Amino acid sequence: MPVQSQPAYLSTAKAAELLAVSVSSVKRWVNEGVLPAHVTAGGHRKLLRSEVLALARQTNLPTVEAAGVEGHWLEPDAVRSTLQEALVRGRGAQARLVLRNAYDLGMSPETLADQVIAPAMRNIGHDWERERLEIWQEHRSTQLCAAAVADLKHTLESRAERNRPVAIGGAPEGDHYTLATQLAQLVLLDYGWEAINVGPNTPFTSLTMAMRELRPKLIWLSVSYLRDSAEFIRTYREFYRSAERQGVAVAIGGQALAEKIRNSMAYTTYGDGLNVLATFARTLHPRPRRPRRGRPRRSRG
Repeated sequence: MPVQSQPAYLSTAKAAELLAVSVSSVKRWVNEGVLPAHVTAGGHRKLLRSEVLALARQTNLPTVEAAGVEGHWLEPDAVRSTLQEALVRGRGAQARLVLRNAYDLGMSPETLADQVIAPAMRNIGHDWERERLEIWQEHRSTQLCAAAVADLKHTLESRAERNRPVAIGGAPEGDHYTLATQLAQLVLLDYGWEAINVGPNTPFTSLTMAMRELRPKLIWLSVSYLRDSAEFIRTYREFYRSAERQGVAVAIGGQALAEKIRNSMAYTTYGDGLNVLATFARTLHPRPRRPRRGRPRRSRG
């Protein structure tokens, strides 16, 4: 499937069409500061497509299905196939464009993570195991995918709101996987958090120190590999007690957390996909201002 850059900006009329509301509602949200507007050189107000659709996700607004206009670009299998081919062929610029286009057309980071990136990387790993790919190709694909995710993260951070709640997270000691915790960070950024990724191979003692200094409202832990399950559970319990004393929510996930291990752990929420983290993050930090629908009230007097 050829990859072409999609229009980044929408008119207020097109934004209203996508959100299934009136043009006057969109204009009022812009005036109230709920929806950022960008003024063109000609003095016209334009809205970033990704910000319009992010507003819909964050506030549970109904939307007109964008796929009806954009075709197959919002089908996760099609996006996954295109991304996978770009990664295997070493086309980093194309991989970045695939993720950016999908996000700008309304695909949420959790859908990108769970239904596009994770299966693409899993397929690439299986192809290496079956000797259809060389190890260097698998490694290159991982690096290019991480770079594409980092590029999208930079975009989300550049549009971030002020006074956001803090979330920190990473992977435990001995776990050197980077992509899973990157994706968790991306999801939280999209839902209005200041998400600080401390990275892979982080001892719980260090994560506890970060928690005390940064005072987060949420900590996420991505566990893709466990070197010693018994030691992990022991040190995790100490860490969780510290988080509990500080009133910090702990979200855990990852392929290494088998049911037997989870049964030995206390946590606030667990998910085998980032859609669970997205739902929890939205519940823990609702958007400060929800857009009002209908006609504005007339002032008395």
